[in-house]
Amino acid sequence: MIELRNVSKSYPNGTKGLNRINLTIGKGEFVVIVGLSGAGKSTMLRSINRLHEITEGEILIEGKSITKAKGAGLRRIRRDIGMVFQSFNLVKRSSVIRNVLAGRVGYHSTLRTVLGLFPKEDINLALNALERVNILEKAYIRADQLSGGQQQRVAIARVLAQQAKIILADEPVASLDPLTTKQVMDDLRKINQELGITTIVNLHYIDLAREYATRIIGLRAGEVVFDGPVAEATDEVFAAIYGRPIHKDELLGEAAL
Repeated sequence: MIELRNVSKSYPNGTKGLNRINLTIGKGEFVVIVGLSGAGKSTMLRSINRLHEITEGEILIEGKSITKAKGAGLRRIRRDIGMVFQSFNLVKRSSVIRNVLAGRVGYHSTLRTVLGLFPKEDINLALNALERVNILEKAYIRADQLSGGQQQRVAIARVLAQQAKIILADEPVASLDPLTTKQVMDDLRKINQELGITTIVNLHYIDLAREYATRIIGLRAGEVVFDGPVAEATDEVFAAIYGRPIHKDELLGEAAL
């Protein structure tokens, strides 16, 4: 589904965001990426859908190079990749359903989407997506009237309306309380299991990684230092990923579990 071949990312100041990453992620996997801040987690996710341009190597999506793709070809590949951000990335003054319909932008002309001329099929997709994340009753209120957890569920519904084959979630629960964190992570796992959507999530909390992942990838200084099933991600493994013993603030705690 996703293949990274010798992928490196260097910034203008000479910092290496990624250093010769080689990974293959199969269809339907639920992968959690862990590591310290600055380890390269966000850089890797944003490189997969080309929000960041890599310096070396190549990234393939279902065998097609997103690295080399241009124009309409790039847009077609990106239609299959949904992004969930830490900050939700909603248009706060717009209605919930209009935010979800933004997931359909890649399927229509710019003029049609600017004017909000979405066909009935798209509206039904958006409503079904909101129902799947248990927020259908909020469809016609403004996004800025929602709690943080509700806004993140709207962002997930937007990806569902997009009919993405891949979900990239960049620290999706970093700003949420423990109870809401569990609700959002449950939604992502349910979508992964029921729809078979390949899901890659960057997480800070180790407890969450262990609870939700089927596979954990550990990054340190832009390099993969662990890649294996969750059962093999012992305390010693996490200590190696983080370069030190695990601190309490890296565990979400029993309140969320």
